[in-house]
Amino acid sequence: MKFLAMTLAFHTPHPITGELKSTNQRFREVVASAVQAEELGFDGFGFGERHERPFLSSSPPVVLSHIAARTSRIRLFTAVTTLSLLDPVRAFEDYSTLDHLSGGRLDLMIGKGNGTAQAELFHVTEQDQWDRNREGYELFRRLWREDKVTWSGQFRPSLENAEALPRPFQQPIRVWHGSATSKESVDLAAYYGDPLFSANVTNPVEPYAELVRYYRERWEHYGHDPADLLVGAGSAGYYSTPKSQDAIETYRPIFDARLKFFAARGLDPVFTSLEDAIERSSILIGSPQQIIDKVLWYHQRLGHEVMHLSAEADGLTEAQHRDSLELFQAEIAPVLRKEIPSRPLTRNPSHRQPHSR
Repeated sequence: MKFLAMTLAFHTPHPITGELKSTNQRFREVVASAVQAEELGFDGFGFGERHERPFLSSSPPVVLSHIAARTSRIRLFTAVTTLSLLDPVRAFEDYSTLDHLSGGRLDLMIGKGNGTAQAELFHVTEQDQWDRNREGYELFRRLWREDKVTWSGQFRPSLENAEALPRPFQQPIRVWHGSATSKESVDLAAYYGDPLFSANVTNPVEPYAELVRYYRERWEHYGHDPADLLVGAGSAGYYSTPKSQDAIETYRPIFDARLKFFAARGLDPVFTSLEDAIERSSILIGSPQQIIDKVLWYHQRLGHEVMHLSAEADGLTEAQHRDSLELFQAEIAPVLRKEIPSRPLTRNPSHRQPHSR
């Protein structure tokens, strides 16, 4: 199994102290967390894209370019690139540049994105967001692979023998499709023979497992070799100590503060207590063996080879967070790497063209 550290760059008050750090400080923390992830032996670092409060992640190419300059080995993931909101030509130029600056360490994860505010900024509607995502990816994919592109579509001006520069470092690039609730992204991933990354955060595992099963069905429907299929999955939080009681005691006020955050915004939590979340959600709180057992159980349902953990402290002290990540790499990751064999993240996807829908 391969492991990513991931952040969406939340900018909210500390769940316990109420302190709100400056925007500048939060960006410095994000970069530091990426440097730490490489130092501790994580395989990748993911940075999300959101265009509304409480996130500071509106510009992944800029942030990941800075992280590329501060690191040398770790792969850099977008999580996700919201192609439904972006001009695919401009997105190609940004990410092709980042691909060079990182020395070919870029992995893209695409999706339509979430939230009404970001849709309003870009004049995207619920009715056209999936069509925009599909069309944007189809053009982006061609721009990455072809030196000159002639193309026409619905949502941007047509191209006639157009050349987009710079030409990328990796050819082709692996593109993951982020999946949370809808079959549209799953079908698009299967059609092109691309890997799927299940959010696996907000709800119990069943709806995510159902989408992964659908992905496997559509993968074979489009004529791809089942042996080439690749799945990743998220987790809703992580904290481990040698004794499970200590982990639960430390994490409880953080989780309770999260419940208050939901209540203040009129949101009904899916999991009403920390014990409920530990039992039914993908949150990983407990001893190393408990976390190993839970990840293996999730693997039985999702078949994933890659998973992410939170890159940031999320209410823990910096010492608690680092100690927990060190424990993960010392006692948890080696067992999961052995129990769940995984392919290299650097393996290029198939050059085959997709079959007709």
